[in-house]
Amino acid sequence: MKKALFNLSIILFAGCMASAQSIPPDSLYLGQTPPGNMPKIFAPGKISKPGRVEYGITISPAGDEMMFALGNWPYKRTMFIRYENNHWTAPDTASFSVTRSAEEAIYSPGGQRVYYYAYSPPNPVGGADLCYSTKTGSAWSSPVNLGTPLNTTQDEYHPCIVADSSIYFENASGKICYAKFQNGNYLARVLMPALFNDVNMAWGNPFVAPDESYFIFNSSRPGGFGGTDLYISYKKTNGSWTNPKNLGNIINTATNECGSEITDDSLYMTYVSNNDIYWVGSGFIDSLRYTNFIPYVANSISDQTAYKGLTFNFTIPDSTFIDDGENDTLTFHAKLTNGDPLPGWLGFDTITGTFSGIPPNLETLNIRVTATDMAGASASTNFNILVKDPVSVEPVGGEHQGILIYPNPSDGLINISVLNEPENKVLAEVCNLQGKVIQKSKFVKQIRMDLTSFTPGTYFIRLWRDGELTVCKISVQ
Repeated sequence: MKKALFNLSIILFAGCMASAQSIPPDSLYLGQTPPGNMPKIFAPGKISKPGRVEYGITISPAGDEMMFALGNWPYKRTMFIRYENNHWTAPDTASFSVTRSAEEAIYSPGGQRVYYYAYSPPNPVGGADLCYSTKTGSAWSSPVNLGTPLNTTQDEYHPCIVADSSIYFENASGKICYAKFQNGNYLARVLMPALFNDVNMAWGNPFVAPDESYFIFNSSRPGGFGGTDLYISYKKTNGSWTNPKNLGNIINTATNECGSEITDDSLYMTYVSNNDIYWVGSGFIDSLRYTNFIPYVANSISDQTAYKGLTFNFTIPDSTFIDDGENDTLTFHAKLTNGDPLPGWLGFDTITGTFSGIPPNLETLNIRVTATDMAGASASTNFNILVKDPVSVEPVGGEHQGILIYPNPSDGLINISVLNEPENKVLAEVCNLQGKVIQKSKFVKQIRMDLTSFTPGTYFIRLWRDGELTVCKISVQ
């Protein structure tokens, strides 16, 4: 197994920053007037030209070199321009791309390496492999294949290196992945959460800030302004990411926006729109951080079972809906998925998100739950409540005497109901076949006991009610 071993050097980073003084301020960004909050085509006539396809510009931390791609996949070439001898050179093909298709280049935070994907690189692992080249003077080396486990027999695309040398990239299906760099090696890739890889999105072109404080990507998810839009997400203190926010209709248009990158001075974002390269001020990074976060469904609600004539209680799990607003409060509403209100027997607490009631009939309810934040933004998910007949277990040596234990067989969640309320609390004991008590609990009228951690098999349920003992058998599958 081949592995690329390397470390980014803080010393090299500092040296590169120092070298940024060599380019006059009026020559930075090709001497263009900065765009402000309104996007502008980047270097029209020099880099962005009509009638051709440009993609994914990256600008060195020193500001004295730029790379971008020309052509149509999979026959693309990485081009570069450089500030030398007091002027910017004409675009030329990067040395690592002369004999191969290579693109989606991005400079390392220190600027001494450039990462990209390439077809037919040295030591190939798959079709398109993630590679890098190192800089010596003004020359870039031949491709260095990052090897396994980053590269596979399939394709990998669009690398983005962060400050600790960890990497975000796309797999062969276009899904965004992450691989941590640790002790000189890359760990196994991890697929990024559904926030970045929903069913409507692929080829998200990740750009992650060097300190991983924010994440910009493109997506075709519903609610956008065109084919693919640019979104931003922020890292939370617990290491998870906020619900992505659309960058808005000044940046996003009816066409496709993709391939974004923030310049090393954090002042601008470059991106691709309608096959041209644009740039825009990066003020949206901070401004969007303080706008409302729309709640979202983090985990679906599993179907629930109720029993005819018996009390049903269910509270929406806290992990179902997430709202990234620090001081936001969610309220809940529930109705049938066809828009009708809940049946009369089923109550719903909009504050706690608790369903309760006694179902009188056998039925299946298709329910939609909506969580709404204080700004009126909402998210919804569906689940079912199946109302069944209670099927109790047989007693061992005697009558049930008004006790129901169901269902049987059970998946491990059993319900115990006392039909006539006792004078004292009922003691329920779960015993193995040797009579050893392995779980017990007290209740008044109804309880649900969780035996899902038990080994499948037969168990005894002993119920002590006002001094009387009832023993039943139940099968856990």
